Amino acid sequence: MTTHDLDPLLAGRGYRSTRPRQAVWDALQDGAHRTAEEVARAVHEVHPEVNLASIYRALALLRDLGLVRESRLAGGDQASRWELAHPDEHFHVVCDRCGRVDHHVGSLVAAITEHLSASHRFVPERVELVVHGHCVSCEASVSCDADHSHDDDAPWIANPSHH
Repeated sequence: MTTHDLDPLLAGRGYRSTRPRQAVWDALQDGAHRTAEEVARAVHEVHPEVNLASIYRALALLRDLGLVRESRLAGGDQASRWELAHPDEHFHVVCDRCGRVDHHVGSLVAAITEHLSASHRFVPERVELVVHGHCVSCEASVSCDADHSHDDDAPWIANPSHH
C-alpha cells in the first residue's frame, strides 16, 4: 500500500484522514517493526506539532481497523512493536542477539489453525507466532551488537528463499 491508500481505507470505514493518522501511516511504510516511541520520533521529524497522545490514538485506531498490527516480539514487559498489517501466515523470526526481525511465510500457521479447528473445536481468529533464535550472520560472529549491519546478500535463516 502507498500513503495515498490511507484516505479511502479510512473513508470506507467511516473515518477521515487526519494529519496524525497520515503521519503514523507514513512512518510505518518502510516495513520496520517500530515501538510507539520510534513511531513518534519518525512522526516528529516531519510533523513536530503532532502530540504523543494523537500518535497513540492513531496507532490504536489503525490497529482496530486492521490496517496496522501490534505485536509483542520480545516477550515479557518489552514494548509492543507496530507494523503494517500482514496475513497471519507471515510469522516473525526474531534474532535475540542483534534484534533483527523478519517475516517468514510458510504453511506452519495454517497447519496450527487447521489442527485447532479440527481437533480442539476452537476457531482461531488471529495467530501471532514469534520464533526466537539467532540469524546466520550472528551465528557466524562471536559478538553481535544492536547496531550490527546485515548484508542483504547474507542469509537470514538457513533457507533464504523463505523470507
